[in-house]
Amino acid sequence: MASTNDLKNGLVLKLEGGQLWSVVEFQHVKPGKGPAFVRTKLKNVLSGKVVDKTFNAGVKVETATVDKRDMQFSYMDGEYFVFMDMETYDQLHIDRKAVGDAANFLIEGFTATVAQHEGEVLFVELPAAVELVIAETEPGVQGDRSTGGTKPAILETGHQIQVPLFITTGEKIKVDTRTSDYLGRVNS
Repeated sequence: MASTNDLKNGLVLKLEGGQLWSVVEFQHVKPGKGPAFVRTKLKNVLSGKVVDKTFNAGVKVETATVDKRDMQFSYMDGEYFVFMDMETYDQLHIDRKAVGDAANFLIEGFTATVAQHEGEVLFVELPAAVELVIAETEPGVQGDRSTGGTKPAILETGHQIQVPLFITTGEKIKVDTRTSDYLGRVNS
């Protein structure tokens, strides 16, 4: 148990029949009249749904123990992603639903944060940006050096994103894992 005064970003709460909600943001509000309260934005850990919820200040809320570990993606085993714990070398099979959008950016050897609650995998979190190679894209035409134009490109993971016209097949680029946005070239 924790008080609403102890809330911080990333804390996982157990609310409404045992559902797990992660604190995205919070704000303590002390109005001129009336009691203080805490305005929060909560994200459902399993569904990803985001809701606004207000708590009275000082109210007790149940927290959930979420074990977050850095694990290395090893390989695909059918529909399962196999991750290896870097400390114990234990292997963990995680289904596609729990991996979510991170699957678009996973290649063998990448390290991701795997969150578990009572032995159940909740989600897999990648760093904000990853470096990947362009597997396929249309060649740029002379004069395509202007800003603003984009074209589709397929990453080495098979995921398609939009890149500037001057990017060519085989180049290593930095990609935002939250939005699939091109962030820039990687100088090798």
